[in-house]
Amino acid sequence: MRGWKVVALILSISFFVAMFAAGAGADTKFSKRTVVTFNQPVEIPGQVLSSGTYTIELFESFGARHIVRIYNHDRSKLIATVLAIPNQRIKPTAENVMKFAERPGNSPDALKAWFYPGENFGHEFVYPKTRAVELAQVTHEPVPAIATEPAPIEELKTEPIVAETPEKTEAPVEIAEAAPEPPPTREPAPELPKTASDVPSIALLGTLSVAVAFIAKRLARA
Repeated sequence: MRGWKVVALILSISFFVAMFAAGAGADTKFSKRTVVTFNQPVEIPGQVLSSGTYTIELFESFGARHIVRIYNHDRSKLIATVLAIPNQRIKPTAENVMKFAERPGNSPDALKAWFYPGENFGHEFVYPKTRAVELAQVTHEPVPAIATEPAPIEELKTEPIVAETPEKTEAPVEIAEAAPEPPPTREPAPELPKTASDVPSIALLGTLSVAVAFIAKRLARA
């Protein structure tokens, strides 16, 4: 009977460990959480980021609209919530890619798009209308824009998107058709400071394994 108790305990804890690992992996796959370091200031919609390390992730996806969030390096502080649209590339890469709209002089380059490793479709950032007009003049290419970014998420879901052209006109924005993102497989946990690596998860799994062995040993002696 004692042996069955030990087996049941081990199976129960092992099931918990497996569920924890699977849930964490699914959450990371959906969010495309990426840690990136900029060695110089970079412009994003609504502000300029100083040089440093940041965490970028997909918060929500509505087919042709993506809500992207940018945090500080350890994800303890939310810096920006911005709108993006699908951007297609011909060949995916094994590494994270950031595309910039280069600007003359000492002005910070504007972040244009973000591509997650192994994916054809990335996220092209949508700039506030006034700023998009200026960027279009400098880069000589259309820039997707909305009138009120940064804005609450509910407004980002419905705000009309246009393309500001170098000729100072508005045109319909060309949005690549990307496959819809799968919904998160579990409820998001409360926002807490997190590291950008899997080391904490590995440490937790190791601790649980040691606990299983210790408890099994004690029960076997009882």
